[in-house]
Amino acid sequence: MRHEAAGITTAAFPKTLRLGGVDCTATYLHEPGEAKDGVTVTVPIYALNQVSDERCEWLVPGMLKDKVLALLKSLHQRPRSRLMPLADFADAFIAGVNESQGWGSGSLVDVLLKAVRDKTQLDIKRADFKLEQVPQHLFMNFRVVDEHGRQLGLGRNLPALKAELGGLARSAFQALAGLKVLAGDVDASRSPQAGDESTTKNASSPSNSARRAVDVEEPSARPAAPSAGYTDWTFGELPELMEVRKGNQTLVGFPALIDRGTQVGIEVFDEPEVAQAKHRAGLRRLVALQIRDALKYLERNIPDLQKMSVLFMSLGSADELKEQVIDLAIDRAFLSEPLPCDAQSFRRRVEEGRGRLGLIANEVARSAHQVLVEYAAALRKLKDARASKEVVEDLQAQLARLVPKRFLISTPWAQLAHLPRYLKGVTMRLDKWRSDPARDAARLGELRPIEQRFLRTLSDRKGVVDARLEEFRWLLEELRVSLFAQELRTPQPVSVKRLEKAWSQLSH
Repeated sequence: MRHEAAGITTAAFPKTLRLGGVDCTATYLHEPGEAKDGVTVTVPIYALNQVSDERCEWLVPGMLKDKVLALLKSLHQRPRSRLMPLADFADAFIAGVNESQGWGSGSLVDVLLKAVRDKTQLDIKRADFKLEQVPQHLFMNFRVVDEHGRQLGLGRNLPALKAELGGLARSAFQALAGLKVLAGDVDASRSPQAGDESTTKNASSPSNSARRAVDVEEPSARPAAPSAGYTDWTFGELPELMEVRKGNQTLVGFPALIDRGTQVGIEVFDEPEVAQAKHRAGLRRLVALQIRDALKYLERNIPDLQKMSVLFMSLGSADELKEQVIDLAIDRAFLSEPLPCDAQSFRRRVEEGRGRLGLIANEVARSAHQVLVEYAAALRKLKDARASKEVVEDLQAQLARLVPKRFLISTPWAQLAHLPRYLKGVTMRLDKWRSDPARDAARLGELRPIEQRFLRTLSDRKGVVDARLEEFRWLLEELRVSLFAQELRTPQPVSVKRLEKAWSQLSH
């Protein structure tokens, strides 16, 4: 009333926000300390996994300036003093974002970080914005509801809500997509009929494969029906993306082949990373179903399987190891990128891979054996060395990262060849620790800050793959060799200073 409510418009405080492809109702409350203080959006469970964390950082236009000011006030005094008056800088920042049509695009913190760097000419880091000092009402509040409007979750931590309700959200999305509809619609061999909504992805899409649009009724309450089972590629072209329409709302689904043991099915997922992992496993199974006789022979003739199984005992069973060797051999022989997307390319890939499967399987087995020999040696040395608690905990964590239970599948092929050297480095480090514990402690002190920054960032990504982080992870292993086992050499020069520079470029 004091300001005649001039800024309280539906443009500044919209009644709905488009999140995850659907219009979500927004409500506003000015009640400090209340759970719904600020803006609360009601998100249908089926759209939860597709809601963008970055979009939600921007709140709504009418609240953005307050959030920008709160972020600026959380900075150290030196950069803050160069931005005074803060209100003018915030206005200029928002005007610039609106002019470039970048409102709601990317992370607000990252966009603001660049503007602050440009203005102050200081090397400000993302962590210099202290989010814990920003009032709670300046973070979006999410109310997740089922198809009947019943509340399933409430909170301002979107990743935590996704972690808690993500499985339920995926099931609801798949029910909405109607898997039986999808299984029929992916048949690209049929002639398009009048009224078909199949379209081709535009030039900005990630690939040139077909995109399907499927209209659904209101079946989100029904359980997702399993798609038909297949033992060969008899289902036409598989699109990379699929639009799922519900009234005037559009969600994007990601179809994938699903491994069902004796056959494969087709399901649609709400997250591309999940779809990609499922699809590769499904493709692997479909290949295996075409080469049953070759696999039977392979299973009986994996070199040194018995010796490897003994070394693998602390991680899993002989059958689990054998399955990994065969899965990786199939990947290497048949599933190089780009993956086949129709029957013709799939059959061509199967025929091309048959002749090299045996040689590749032997190569995989040799690599696995080398890794397991060095892993067992490192474990023995760690047990016998009686090193300090700090060293033991550090090496246990390193070994767990290097050789998890499914190390053959989870380690990129190019890096698998380096694992024996990294593991040998563990053994050599323990030998050196006996004669000079102080030196080891000093080197660990150099390594730890940069490694902990990396591990924190990795944890914040909640499993989202980032190729640059993956590359940095292996640079850290090379740095460990350089610090603790220089005799083993590294393929490229590495040092704490070089990695600090690489991390600075990565985080910028």
